Amino acid sequence: MDNTNELKKLDHKTLTKSFHRWFWGALTCFSQEHMQTFGYMSSMLPILRKLYPNHDDQVKAIHAYTAFFNTNPMLGTVIVGITASMEQARANGKEISGETINDMRAGLMGPIAGIGDSLIDGTLIPILLGISLGMSSGGSPVGAIFYIVTWVLIAYFGQRFLYFRGYRFGDQAVSFLVGKQGAALRRAIGIVGSMVVGGVLASWVNVTTSLRLRGADGKIFLNLQDRLNSIYPGLLTVLVTFFCWWLMAKRHVSAIWTMIILVVISLVGVLLGFFNPGLSY
Repeated sequence: MDNTNELKKLDHKTLTKSFHRWFWGALTCFSQEHMQTFGYMSSMLPILRKLYPNHDDQVKAIHAYTAFFNTNPMLGTVIVGITASMEQARANGKEISGETINDMRAGLMGPIAGIGDSLIDGTLIPILLGISLGMSSGGSPVGAIFYIVTWVLIAYFGQRFLYFRGYRFGDQAVSFLVGKQGAALRRAIGIVGSMVVGGVLASWVNVTTSLRLRGADGKIFLNLQDRLNSIYPGLLTVLVTFFCWWLMAKRHVSAIWTMIILVVISLVGVLLGFFNPGLSY
C-alpha cells in the first residue's frame, strides 16, 4: 500500500459518488451465488481510486470486497459508509486489514438484514401503501403518485443519511439500529404499522358467503351471511385474515403460495356455491 506521510481524506464528491453507486446499483449482477457482492464492489471503486493512486494498491485493496455479501439494501447503506471510513483509516496506516473489513461486513449484514426487512418491507411499505389506498378511493391517481414520490424521497435521503452517518461515526451508527433506542423505535413503528394495516384490512377486505339453504317449497330458510352478521359481523374476513397469518407466520408459507392457496379456496367455494363472485355472462 502507499505509505506516504500525507494524511488521506475522502472528499464529499467521492463519498457522494460511492453512495450513488450503491443506491442505483446495490443489486448489480445479482445472482444466488454473489447477491450484492458486485454492487458493493462497484460502490467502493471511487473510494479505492481516491485513497490508492497506484493501480497495484487498488487491486490489493479490492480483494477485501470479493467475499459474499447480502443484506437489506436500504439499511445496508450504513455498512458501506462504515467500510469507507475503515478503508480511509487503512490507507492512512492504521492496523486494519482486509480480513478485518470483511469480518465487519459479514458480522453486520445479518442483523441489518433482519432489522431492515422487518422495518422497511414489513412496516414502512405497508404503511405507505395503506395511506395510498385510502387516497386512491374512487379511482383517483393521487394515491399512486403519493406512494411513488414519498417512497423515492424516503429511500434516497434515508439511505444518504445512513451512508454519511456510517462514514462519520463508524460502528457507533450501527449501535443505534441494534441497541435499545433502535429496538424502541422499531417497536413504535411496528405498532403504528399494525394500526395502519388493520385499518386497511377493515376498509378494503370484505369476505362474504352467498350460501342459502332452501326448503322443499323452494323458500330460503337459512341465509348463512345474515346469520353470521347477527352473531359476528365480518367473521369470515377475520377468519381469512387469521388463516393467512397462520400460514405465513406459523407454517412459514411464502406470500406467493398463500395467494395461490386463497385462489384455490375461492375457486372451490364458487363451484360449491359458498362464494358468489357476482359475475354475469
